[in-house]
Amino acid sequence: MDSKIIIFDKLNEIGLLGSYPFSIWFYKITGLKYLHFSIIGVIQFFIVYILLFKIGVPKEFNRLTGKNILIYVSIVILAIFISMPTKEFINFLCIFIIIRIFQKRNQNIKKTVFIGLSLILFFGFFFRRYYILIVFLMVVMYGISLIKLKNKRVISILYGILIMIGVSLSYGLLKGVFISHKTRELVNEHRIGSGNANSMIIPPLSTDTWYGESFGIVYGFFTVNLPINGLKFLFKPQIIAFVFWQLSLFIMLYRRYGRCLKEGEKGNYDIWMFYFLFSYFIIQGVFEPDLGSAARHKIGVFPLIYYLLNYEVFRKKI
Repeated sequence: MDSKIIIFDKLNEIGLLGSYPFSIWFYKITGLKYLHFSIIGVIQFFIVYILLFKIGVPKEFNRLTGKNILIYVSIVILAIFISMPTKEFINFLCIFIIIRIFQKRNQNIKKTVFIGLSLILFFGFFFRRYYILIVFLMVVMYGISLIKLKNKRVISILYGILIMIGVSLSYGLLKGVFISHKTRELVNEHRIGSGNANSMIIPPLSTDTWYGESFGIVYGFFTVNLPINGLKFLFKPQIIAFVFWQLSLFIMLYRRYGRCLKEGEKGNYDIWMFYFLFSYFIIQGVFEPDLGSAARHKIGVFPLIYYLLNYEVFRKKI
């Protein structure tokens, strides 16, 4: 369990490079590791609640609209995953800082983007290395948006997936093993037959070939973002609940992404947040070993999701 690794550090992994070493260092330096798990949960949930409040509260947040219900459910999921020592709490804090930089707009858009991308790279270097790939995908999406195309929304995501396939295949040529096979597949091999194996993401084709890896990345993207194949777990209510939550979330964000793209690039701070989020969704298709991890990691970027679900409202308040 991640919480026990972070708090007890039996292998003496503490440090500043890597998700586990950094998390262990964070909980020690803040003093949280010396508190009872229940107290840590209360403190963390109080902090994330305050940070969401700082981002903003929509005027009609009390109405039972589809978007608000989705956010209510997300906050419940957030409470579950944040109620313990976890890497996602650190992730939440870092994402919040990046959002606030874009939201305040104290600099012109070029400086804001530069600062934002630099922070993501900084965060990726110390905490989660795949965030460095996210910056690369964000720049690719920006480049595509400058081309006159009919459906930039679909094409930007499609090119993002193709770029990620190219990165993985290139890595495979250099290292002898593809990225998703090195991460997702090797993790899942040790979990087969265990109680945590119910929602594992297992592509139909083996990922030890170039075409298997390519298909596996596409399969992974749809499984963690449009998990219609998760409906096969008819008698596992927690998985079915995730499927409906994730489908609703992706569809709402996808529609808003298209709306934001139509506003153009000039002075559009919010479009960079959409590049950030959908690049993250693409990366999830490569690394996520199961649906539970996919949900937990989305909670880690919930400030970004929350902001983009309401970006038009929050924009008016600036």
